[in-house]
Amino acid sequence: MINFTEILKANPNGVFATQDGNKVKTRIFQYLFSDGNKVYLSTSSEKPVYKQLQANPHVSFCTHPQDFTPVLSINGKVVFVDDPALKKRALDEYPNIKGIFKTPDNPVFKIFYIEIEEVETFSYAEGPKTYTV
Repeated sequence: MINFTEILKANPNGVFATQDGNKVKTRIFQYLFSDGNKVYLSTSSEKPVYKQLQANPHVSFCTHPQDFTPVLSINGKVVFVDDPALKKRALDEYPNIKGIFKTPDNPVFKIFYIEIEEVETFSYAEGPKTYTV
């Protein structure tokens, strides 16, 4: 298995894809941290993406370095967690998120992880690779 956590740490901003009714919707998201096969992100319960994730939790998160080697896609199912310690960690490690949500007990601050089912990579030297978790 590729060390996807190192790639995500080095390239935390990526494209997050959800299902919005019968179409796909993408937006920029920020990787927070990983724990085993769980990749953590966060959002506001007031955003449309939150409702999209409630309706269909299957997602993809794609990121890459400037030279596009490798392009990394994390695919799986979103699981929301109400864990004050994880929220505190996100606020402590990311001042921009803290600026938005202020405290871990903010009711609109939602943290979730992608339960990885598949990791896909692409590089010009090695071509596409798929790792099933």
